[in-house]
Amino acid sequence: MGFAGRLRKRLAVPLLVVCVGLWGLFAASPARADFRVCNATQNLVGVGIGYRAKAGWITEGWWHIEGSTCKTLIEGPLSSRFYYLYAEDAERGGRWDGPINMCVAEKEFKIAGVNDCVARGFQRAGFQEYDTGEQASWMVQLTDEPATGGAPPAAPAPGTNIQ
Repeated sequence: MGFAGRLRKRLAVPLLVVCVGLWGLFAASPARADFRVCNATQNLVGVGIGYRAKAGWITEGWWHIEGSTCKTLIEGPLSSRFYYLYAEDAERGGRWDGPINMCVAEKEFKIAGVNDCVARGFQRAGFQEYDTGEQASWMVQLTDEPATGGAPPAAPAPGTNIQ
């Protein structure tokens, strides 16, 4: 065996140990927990989210999500079981909505409370409820496909805790 062969043999085991060590480091790191929305359409979408905080109901928006991209709306482990989502297609005017009325505004907003939206100078919008089952992370995928049964066109992505 020549010099190059002995060198490869001597480096193979340490390189393997380094690779296994790095894999262990990445495997041991905690999974990212958050609430994400993915826009599977080709259009720009504006998204608002509602949730129950310690101080009461909160709605926030607008996140602008380009076509075929995702955005994190809430970073870190989710603290509520139920989250509510409303989205509008900025180009075609369609929307993903539901039966739960909450407040929104024309521009960026964070609104405390869900009652008397119009009297307080806001607009009322119907949000769709998502039961996260108390998972630490959740993702909603907005699609062009019409949904059945009157639900909004939000399709589940692969995975057990994703909707």
